[in-house]
Amino acid sequence: MKTLANYLIGALEAAGIRHVFGIPGVHNLELYRALQGSSLRHVTGRHEQGLGFMADGYARLSGQPGVCFTISGPGVSNIATALGQAYGDSIPLLVIASQNRRGEGGSGRGFLHELPDQRALGAAVTAASFAIAAPGELPAVLEQAFARFASARPRPVYIEIPLDLLAADGSGLALPATARSPPDADPSTLAAAAALLAAARCTVVLAGGGAIRAAPELRRLVEHLGAPLVMTSNARGILPPGHPLAVPMSPSLTPVRALIAAADLVLAVGTEIGPTDYDMYSVSEFPSPANLIRIDIEAAQLTRNAAPRVGLCGDAARTLRLLLKLDLGEPRARSGVAAAAAARQQALASLSPQLQSHIGLLELVRDQLPEAVLVGDSTQLTYAGNLGFAAATPGSWFNSATGYGTLGYALPASTGAGIAAPRRPIVCLVGDGGLQFSLGELAVLRDVDAWTAIIVWNNHGYGEIRSSMIAAGIAPAGVDVQPPDFALLAASYGYRHRLIETPASLSDALSDFARRRQVVMLEIAAD
Repeated sequence: MKTLANYLIGALEAAGIRHVFGIPGVHNLELYRALQGSSLRHVTGRHEQGLGFMADGYARLSGQPGVCFTISGPGVSNIATALGQAYGDSIPLLVIASQNRRGEGGSGRGFLHELPDQRALGAAVTAASFAIAAPGELPAVLEQAFARFASARPRPVYIEIPLDLLAADGSGLALPATARSPPDADPSTLAAAAALLAAARCTVVLAGGGAIRAAPELRRLVEHLGAPLVMTSNARGILPPGHPLAVPMSPSLTPVRALIAAADLVLAVGTEIGPTDYDMYSVSEFPSPANLIRIDIEAAQLTRNAAPRVGLCGDAARTLRLLLKLDLGEPRARSGVAAAAAARQQALASLSPQLQSHIGLLELVRDQLPEAVLVGDSTQLTYAGNLGFAAATPGSWFNSATGYGTLGYALPASTGAGIAAPRRPIVCLVGDGGLQFSLGELAVLRDVDAWTAIIVWNNHGYGEIRSSMIAAGIAPAGVDVQPPDFALLAASYGYRHRLIETPASLSDALSDFARRRQVVMLEIAAD
């Protein structure tokens, strides 16, 4: 008999899924029976939160949904934090959870792993949450999930399947239909946007994470318009370091806001224009541009945070290709070069010497490892980078320090990124406090033959929170959390450890890391 679990594995294969991230338990054994003989590679996490972060990092690098298998109850509640981060950053995750047998879930009788309303917990941190009540429901639900990933804002989807249904007969069920593409923007609206772009003399373009897969199109557009491109943290690398129109600086910074305010037209592509990017320090709300064009895949987002004069609903790359076919006026490649350079220089100068030093360390990493992907946690190096680090390539800089802002992200997410891009070195940027949120995931690097440098920013506790307490006139409490001995910790997993005391020693360690596939922990004693 072909069980519903067998059907599910086959449907994932048919959808192009190649990896699943899971932790087996007595409540999802049928999924693992069905995995036998399939083409899917299973990666075992050490905690469901890390599992979700791994799938997140994998999705960002691969462009495919990250798929997770969890047990019912604690498996779902454990992965909820990772789903919250993915929801905030618009990352496509598909969580397949088991549920108690039909009639047992939420009954209040005290079954193992029972929650009052497990599907509702999934719904709180996803774009869609489904509870399968009969085998015939699963094909349509999977079709909805993959259609959402391909044609709408790609946020997480949760599906739970009762134990008795996983083992039920799934024979004869049709595979889900091919995922749909997002609709194109309205032609008349495209024409209106093109006319505004052709008439403008001083355009500035804002790019968010939704533009990361539209890098070639966006580069063509800004070079035609001579428009400075302000890249939020998740958009870094769309233009490479040194590009004359690149502004890889936070729009929270006063000089970058001044650049935007001086424009006679602003084009925003795939960006929420949200506070964690545009008002990082909660100093003053970002002023909405008076003459604004927005491109976003989600219609509701077109008017959220800043109302546009023209709103284009559609996929960023496809919409930009359509715009580039229209009359955008004569090429004016150099018109914004001086303004972009001034914004970069003034924004960097506005940062403290300490932040500038941290950005310099990140640039050292980038220049020595130009193919590397840098994955960050909520830690001081990452905060500095989000303010003003120029990533080498699109998608090579991402972290959890915007949006939901969880700790414990960087280590498992960097592991997922390495699985998606096995020929690229991965650099995990994490603080000593944040690393302790997901220490167990260190073991997974060994399981997957990772090529990862873990840069631990060791300030012996929660240094950023300590500084915030002092600034607020609060006596520091609960922040001096002593870290483990990282040299012994690395050795326990068979990884190398090096204590980094100078930029030169970091450079030497990175050179060694680049020469061969390995896992190394580079501990920096924070300033």
